[in-house]
Amino acid sequence: MAILTAIIPNEMAGMRLDQVLSQIFSDYSRGKLQTWIKAGRVTVNGQALKVRTKIDGGEQIRLDAEPEAVVNCEAENIPLDIIFEDEAILIVNKPAGLVVHPGAGNWTGTLQNALLYHDGSLNILPRAGLIHRIDKDTSGLLMIAKTLQAHHNLSSQLQARTIEREYLAIARGWMTAGGTINEPIGRHPQDRIRYTVRDEGKEAITHYRLEQRFKRHSFIRVKLETGRTHQIRVHLTHLHYPLVGDPVYGGNFQLPADCSDLLEKELRAFKRQALHATKLGLIHPVTDKFIQWEQALPDDMLRLLKALAANEQ
Repeated sequence: MAILTAIIPNEMAGMRLDQVLSQIFSDYSRGKLQTWIKAGRVTVNGQALKVRTKIDGGEQIRLDAEPEAVVNCEAENIPLDIIFEDEAILIVNKPAGLVVHPGAGNWTGTLQNALLYHDGSLNILPRAGLIHRIDKDTSGLLMIAKTLQAHHNLSSQLQARTIEREYLAIARGWMTAGGTINEPIGRHPQDRIRYTVRDEGKEAITHYRLEQRFKRHSFIRVKLETGRTHQIRVHLTHLHYPLVGDPVYGGNFQLPADCSDLLEKELRAFKRQALHATKLGLIHPVTDKFIQWEQALPDDMLRLLKALAANEQ
């Protein structure tokens, strides 16, 4: 049994209890939540209510969730680079090329398969405890919850935008300074694989800071305020600074003028977007203390930076 609690936001006033639950505890189906309401597993200010009861807003809600296997994913012996682990959370450094969870075209060989092999008890959690994701060809830090309580806590932190996430990226183009990109992102109207800046999209905010400037490239640090699909890649492309190696948003391969043999070699060999999730900070769901991890750049990005620096001479 896992006890999950929350305060119902005032803006949900007038909604039915099951509607409120489906938004607050979105990892569970409406049908499952309705079953738990009817079984008395849900209380509002200490009272059991009916499914259709209207909510005033501001109430304390408690859910006695019953763990059950919720994933259809097989455990696979895939190595994990574990940065931190305790009874509540797991932090891993994902290599480029590893898909986070199963989906079309990638039903096996994912990080989720690896997590289930590492700890079989994760099968009671949505997506084996994965709280967020990064693209297949993005490297870096990811957080995983190991209990239902931790999953709800971290998901709430992510929704409240209190999780700190920083990335390092190498972009094409000569940036003069950092800034903030506040542009909504939605699916591309013609290409369903891509996302783009569009008025009817979801709010997306990206902060970026210049770390090092080269002749025709920029090494930048990016901080996410929101977490939309492909957000960094879309926003930087919108500013005409696509990431080096990005197969979706980078356009045709281009060699810069005055390119050395070493730089040409590294650029031609770089077959993924030059993006690394370098820093992750959160409030620990058990100790309530802020913890932060930082992961250095992988070798391929380090080699590219070295070649860019050598090309300046």
